[in-house]
Amino acid sequence: QVQLVLSGGGLVQAGGSLRLSCEASENIFSGNTVAWYRQAPGQQREAVAMMTTSGTPHYPDPVKGRFTISRDNAKNTVFLQMNNLKPEDTAVYYCNALTYYGVALGSWGQGTQVTVSS
Repeated sequence: QVQLVLSGGGLVQAGGSLRLSCEASENIFSGNTVAWYRQAPGQQREAVAMMTTSGTPHYPDPVKGRFTISRDNAKNTVFLQMNNLKPEDTAVYYCNALTYYGVALGSWGQGTQVTVSS
């Protein structure tokens, strides 16, 4: 599988911001849906942002208006801008590219930890 290198996670106070980056070792983002996920302890992994090949973003209600997904296909990189962070955003964050059939093209790896203190 394609390696994904995540960066930008860390510890931030509630109300703060972080920008996550996800760089792929190969060009898997161009022509595919890209998505950010998170997994909190004891919970299932959930999608927090998705961008289709047409560039249309989709967000679940808990992060709508606070998170923004973007992509730079030329640099094989996707980003997640997270503003007004809340303690419930604390989780390990992952990114990936998805085929039309929803198959992940990249290695899930260890993700990047985001911790929001109250």
